[in-house]
Amino acid sequence: MTSILTNDAAMSALQTLRTINTNLQDTQSRVSSGYRVAKASDNAAYWSIATTMRSDNSALSAVSDALGLGAAKVDTAYTAMDNAIGVVQQIKNKLVAATENSVSKADVQEEITQLQQQLESIAQSASFSGQNWMFAANGASASVVSSFVRNNNGTVAVNSTSYSFDTGSQGNVLFGANGSGSIDTSSGILGSTQNISGKSYSVFSLDITNMTSGDIGNAMNLVQGALNAMNSTASQLGSLSTRIDLQTSFVSTLRDTIDSGVGKLVDANMEEESSRLSALQTQQQLAIQSLQIANNSAQNVLALFK
Repeated sequence: MTSILTNDAAMSALQTLRTINTNLQDTQSRVSSGYRVAKASDNAAYWSIATTMRSDNSALSAVSDALGLGAAKVDTAYTAMDNAIGVVQQIKNKLVAATENSVSKADVQEEITQLQQQLESIAQSASFSGQNWMFAANGASASVVSSFVRNNNGTVAVNSTSYSFDTGSQGNVLFGANGSGSIDTSSGILGSTQNISGKSYSVFSLDITNMTSGDIGNAMNLVQGALNAMNSTASQLGSLSTRIDLQTSFVSTLRDTIDSGVGKLVDANMEEESSRLSALQTQQQLAIQSLQIANNSAQNVLALFK
């Protein structure tokens, strides 16, 4: 039966066209944005996961910056310790030269004094971002950010690695620090004293002007003990620097992995979307033609009244 009041074919064609237009709009949105899940209504579960992981990745970016800051502090301390080792080695060489009877101990002491002043300068200059790891109060500590973790219960935490300062003769700082935060040259590896012929000497206060050959031999042992402690500290700093470098590399890789994982959840497959877009555009044209045919069918009723 043909009715001029109700055109079922036109309504069906119109509904099909609306569905095709909706799908076409979604596909065009995916093509233009590159996202398969751009908002929560697209897929609530995937959108929630992606949003959380993007937030974590942003935190990892901050951790990466903090690791870079920590690495700079450690590298500064290591550079200072390495240079100080070279200076103390020169002091040791001067002591070896002073064991020769024909050598003026006063002249050698003048050179040693200059080297001692250089050691103090190195310790005072080894500062980065307001922190100096070459002179510090005994028992004080510093820390560097090492990682950002998300626990199974959903909580997050930032982990850090602590580095404690020891101002003893076998400690890990060149000098100690007094209550006002200034350098204390009477403590630390270079400031700790040892008795030589009834007098107390440290590497920093060493004066061989009136020493005998035996005293100079004891002074060489004092310097060698300081070198051993400095080498040990340099090794600690090197190990910490290596750990920070490994963590930095891991954080960078982890960020890339998270980006890739999020992309698999929410990114659009452009090859698939391109094919779908072409198909929907064809379907749209056919639906429009179908609607036109359905609307024109009502005109055929006029032929019955001619």
